Amino acid sequence: MEQLAPLIAATLSAGTPLLLAGIGLVVNERSGVVNLGAEGMMLIAAVAGFAVGFATGSPAAGLIAGAVAGMLFSLIFSALAIGLVTNQYATGLALTLFGAGLSAFAGLSYVGKSVPFKTTFEIPLLADIPFFGAAFFKLHPMVYFALLLTAVVAWMLARTRLGLVIRAVGESPESAHAIGYSVRAIRVGAVAFGGACCGLAGVYLSLIYTPLWVEGMVAGRGWIALALTTFATWRPWRVALGAYLFGSVTMIQFALQAEGIEIASQLLSMMPYIATIVVLALISRNPAFIRLNMPASLGKPFHP
Repeated sequence: MEQLAPLIAATLSAGTPLLLAGIGLVVNERSGVVNLGAEGMMLIAAVAGFAVGFATGSPAAGLIAGAVAGMLFSLIFSALAIGLVTNQYATGLALTLFGAGLSAFAGLSYVGKSVPFKTTFEIPLLADIPFFGAAFFKLHPMVYFALLLTAVVAWMLARTRLGLVIRAVGESPESAHAIGYSVRAIRVGAVAFGGACCGLAGVYLSLIYTPLWVEGMVAGRGWIALALTTFATWRPWRVALGAYLFGSVTMIQFALQAEGIEIASQLLSMMPYIATIVVLALISRNPAFIRLNMPASLGKPFHP
């Protein structure tokens, strides 16, 4: 039990960036837009947030800067894919390549540096509870914020007029346009929200989870977050389940190494990506199930 509590806490921390990015991408895709630039947005936000946090000594300023950087970067995608009606898949891939290169260049002077503030937190009194305190109440506030955001987005999509409009735009943009809704404006807003969430995910990695800047530190988490949206059939709470599932796979490799189990480190590092491939392969065996849950206009351009 003493070993299980830290493993649970580590799993929740490792799953948080996947959850933040995945929730943003769910809103993107429920509006009918596929943004494959998640990896690039997370990298740009990671270096931007780290730079601001390092300069100001304020984690809040760094988190805000990362969210803004991710949102601004997503607006580039919106201008191209929604405004100029370019191919969404090609535009997203270009955004990822651009983000990877730009973040590597912008972060050269920050390699090897660490943030000048503490990144560990605990909730008074609750943190002293045996087992549960170490497992659930010694986490960074961003872990709890990610769960709160998941609940808010799930409620918004299922219970509010805004959620109904977003889903309508994703299912039939022509019908939404016919009754007076600005499909492009709604999609731009959804993409901006997704960019901000991916930005928070990226800056969480560089300011809180690591906390330092290393080139390419996102390490494919943007792609895993994209896979999570399909794994979760575009439902927020299933995204949370998938994020923590992949987080546990990531942490198990360290637990095995700590126990002295002789497994090649390269194989252990591959585990989250192997799990992603296996899950997608299993889901793809039933394409009818995916089509039933997928927004009907996902990835399709809209011409008013």
